[in-house]
Amino acid sequence: MSTDFTLQAKGREDTGKGASRRLRRLAGEIPAIVYGGKKDPAKVVLVHKDVMKALENEAFYSHIIDLNIDGKSEDVIVKDVQRHPAKAIVLHMDFLRVSKNTKLQTRVPLHFINEETCVGVKLGGGLIARSMTELDIMCLPADLPEYLEVDMAEVDLGQTLHISDIKLPKGVESVALSHGDDHDLPIAAVNKSKAKDEDEDAAPAADAGDAGDADGSVEEASEE
Repeated sequence: MSTDFTLQAKGREDTGKGASRRLRRLAGEIPAIVYGGKKDPAKVVLVHKDVMKALENEAFYSHIIDLNIDGKSEDVIVKDVQRHPAKAIVLHMDFLRVSKNTKLQTRVPLHFINEETCVGVKLGGGLIARSMTELDIMCLPADLPEYLEVDMAEVDLGQTLHISDIKLPKGVESVALSHGDDHDLPIAAVNKSKAKDEDEDAAPAADAGDAGDADGSVEEASEE
């Protein structure tokens, strides 16, 4: 189980909204909680600028993190990040302890590839509509993928990809599919573009107009 990210943390005693505000405003720190495993939940503080730098990397959300709490290291993953609604500020974080022998459940991002060469787009003039950007998975920490690829190359116009169409790495399973085939949700589709629909709707109307002109010509000729 490799860890590519390290964060320094300190234990904290003060709790409550007032204490959290003081941490963020005066010390440039943010409160967090670490839970899971056989240990009690631990309340900690992190340096805000270090967290913001780590969050710039998408892989941070789906990697094992070496969280160093007062000199003692714990392997964790990010479970929740609470952000300020209007400012670039992290308000609180949740971390889950992980063990190399215990499967964990987390979300990993979906990376859509070959969209520019997709059959339904290139030949059919369609548009790709994504209905998922992340997938809930279960696996051992050593098998945790950074992301999952969704290949759009062969998806035709009107076709929909589902969770079962994703090629999962060895040792990784979908949480949704573990509940049965009726949980095989759509992840992306290639739909007909609105412009194409409008063109097709306009074509019959134009044909009808042409037919009317032809009828009018016949009537005028017969009157003469």
